[in-house]
Amino acid sequence: MPKKKHGNKTKPAADAAVGCLYVVATPIGNLEDITLRALRVLKEADLIACEDTRRTLKLLSHFDISKRLVSYHEHNEITRAPEIVIELEQGAQVALVTDAGTPAISDPGHRLVSLCLRHGIRIVPVPGASAFVAALAASGMPTEEFVFAGFLPARQTERRKALRILSSETRTLALYEAPHRLLDTLEDALEILGDRPAVIAREVTKAYEEFSHGHLKDLVESARKKPVRGEITLLVGTSDGHIPQPSSEAPANEVPLARHVEELMKSRGIDRKAALKQAARERGLTRREAYKQLLITRES
Repeated sequence: MPKKKHGNKTKPAADAAVGCLYVVATPIGNLEDITLRALRVLKEADLIACEDTRRTLKLLSHFDISKRLVSYHEHNEITRAPEIVIELEQGAQVALVTDAGTPAISDPGHRLVSLCLRHGIRIVPVPGASAFVAALAASGMPTEEFVFAGFLPARQTERRKALRILSSETRTLALYEAPHRLLDTLEDALEILGDRPAVIAREVTKAYEEFSHGHLKDLVESARKKPVRGEITLLVGTSDGHIPQPSSEAPANEVPLARHVEELMKSRGIDRKAALKQAARERGLTRREAYKQLLITRES
């Protein structure tokens, strides 16, 4: 029998060690909230995939960490995710971070995690800060059960549809909202969900952190007087655990717009312009669309 040859052999590519994707939570405001484990993982990673390289660079510089960065965000994740997977398959240790908080939670990351799983790549979560969890913990709202709905749709019609779906919930609702849309969301929530207890958590963990407690009606009035700025988490409870009963009246969309406006003027004591704005909101229309409908109704 021929003798076996000894010596080093090049390991086949198929047997090469596969890397690991670390899903790393970063501070949502206060840099002291980063964990020791997160710092270690970031220091040891071969590559850090981040939503905004400039923001992540500031975080890394603060902790004297220098690493190769690659952008990974909602606009390039379709093409960038496969590129990162290739590096992982070649043995790279990759840390995934977002601008703040936990990746894949109302932030980019799900597509990459899903693709890694399909390719048999190990996923390791490195937990840490999350805005809605921090807000819930300090809000005083019931937290035994809750529903996190992320950002509601920006378009009013779709947002109101989402709120109608959530209206049957008896658990605390946790939402994110942009400051320029907060008042519209509060007004829609008040109308569709009823005057439930609610909390606006603003700039959580940051220098201007603020919690505003009350009911939706109170928060609407407050936001009308003084716009709320910063990063916002909106928490909505239920009134004594009861779900608002649906109205027995015909839906607003089944009532002619002109009649709808007249009814609002009488019932609320408001002028025609304000009534048209309210009717448009209830029908999921822009004021311009509502005005056009009103003109068509008058001309017909």
